[in-house]
Amino acid sequence: MLNLCNRLLGIEEGMSTTSNGVKYSPDWLVKYSNVSVEEKLDELRRLMGKAEGNPVRIVGVGAGAWGSVFVAMLQDSYGHLRDKAVVRIWRRSGRPVDRATAEHLFEVINSREDVLRRLIRRCAYLKYVEARLGDRTLFADEILRDGFCLNMIDTPLCPLKVVTNLQEAVWDADIVVNGLPSTETSVVFEEISRYWRDRKTMPIIISLSKGVEAELVPEPRIVTPTQMIQRATGAPVENILYLGGPNIASEIYNNEYANARLCGAEKWTKPMAKFLRQPHFIVWDNGDLVTHEVMGGLKNVYAIGAGMVAGLTNESATSKSVYFAHCTSEMIFITHLLAEEPEKLAGPLLADTYVTLLKGRNAWYGQKLAKGELNLEMGDSIKGKGMIQGVSAVKAFYELLSQASLSVKHPEEDRRIVPVQLCPILRILYSILIKREFPPEAILEALRDETMHDPRERIEIAQTHAFYKPFLLGQQQLPSK
Repeated sequence: MLNLCNRLLGIEEGMSTTSNGVKYSPDWLVKYSNVSVEEKLDELRRLMGKAEGNPVRIVGVGAGAWGSVFVAMLQDSYGHLRDKAVVRIWRRSGRPVDRATAEHLFEVINSREDVLRRLIRRCAYLKYVEARLGDRTLFADEILRDGFCLNMIDTPLCPLKVVTNLQEAVWDADIVVNGLPSTETSVVFEEISRYWRDRKTMPIIISLSKGVEAELVPEPRIVTPTQMIQRATGAPVENILYLGGPNIASEIYNNEYANARLCGAEKWTKPMAKFLRQPHFIVWDNGDLVTHEVMGGLKNVYAIGAGMVAGLTNESATSKSVYFAHCTSEMIFITHLLAEEPEKLAGPLLADTYVTLLKGRNAWYGQKLAKGELNLEMGDSIKGKGMIQGVSAVKAFYELLSQASLSVKHPEEDRRIVPVQLCPILRILYSILIKREFPPEAILEALRDETMHDPRERIEIAQTHAFYKPFLLGQQQLPSK
């Protein structure tokens, strides 16, 4: 009957169709895909000088949503080539899964026939039944092995090789993927550095982290995760890369089209961008590492405010557009302090900001605060979401831009002011989130302040004044090759 239906539809035997009716041969597609993937892996192996029988060892450090998805994508692409690549992920052991999460996880499993069958084949289904009944406690590293990230339960991943011993995970790694928040990066990589003391060559390190920290002495500057990694490990700057883009982890794993930039020295950005590229996930290479990294942290600041405005105004499109105009003008002003050619960042920054405001965890956090469903006493590490990196970024940017040594000329008066005085949204977010002086409603009062400058004026100020402060990034010159 199936063959008859296929013939009636014009589909030859052995052919399949996509959801939009395109015919293809599964055997041809698998063969083509495998050849293409294996060729990319072989090319990278040659560049790394890997001998036959010595696989490229890839390890993710940190198992948040994006870190887990990124490693799962690599496992899906290269995990079957076991003699040429080994993909693993490290996360701390011992974190229990609470009863409510276990119940929800059980519902997710039973709603997905492919996941249900996979767990039954692996003799892993019964433990989820027991956890649903309250007869067993599951742990985060345990469920990650079955493809469930604690911060993203609704999106099952492929099964992952999970290592809970950090030394075992990283000591011989060729590629390390940093999926840690910025607040944990220094501590974990300082420990990792002890395991790399006897290495002759350092691995390639790809950081996914979008948080930033601030240092105020001996001079004010932003410290990014890649800089933290370089300090902690002494790895060559050319080996440390940053991957950023307007991406939502769950959508990428579900094959929604996305793109990203892999930033760093040309020696590794071009071959690694090619290695990471997939039909639905396009990766471009870019030489401006630190500036893109800082922009990834900056948009999280304003995403929290966007969530607050949405929650307080019942998703008013008008109010959100007013906020967007003000927050983008502040971001443009700040990029003129940080970048010599800020216009090159406009597209990537706005794209990343746009998707974060639509569906990112920082906007979600702001909305929950505004609705009273979360409060600041709960901290910035939220169950089911992970670290809300925008909170520490608000503190970092506010403290940095409050330094007298960065003072700029007042646009209307004959005096100098610190840059944060021209950033009213950043100031009110700091008062709400860090000093806790005002409730979330204060952000609407700030938007309605009649003394607030037209966003256009703030942009004109940034474009007509020489604000660029190169020492703010403490950026080392990257080798071009």
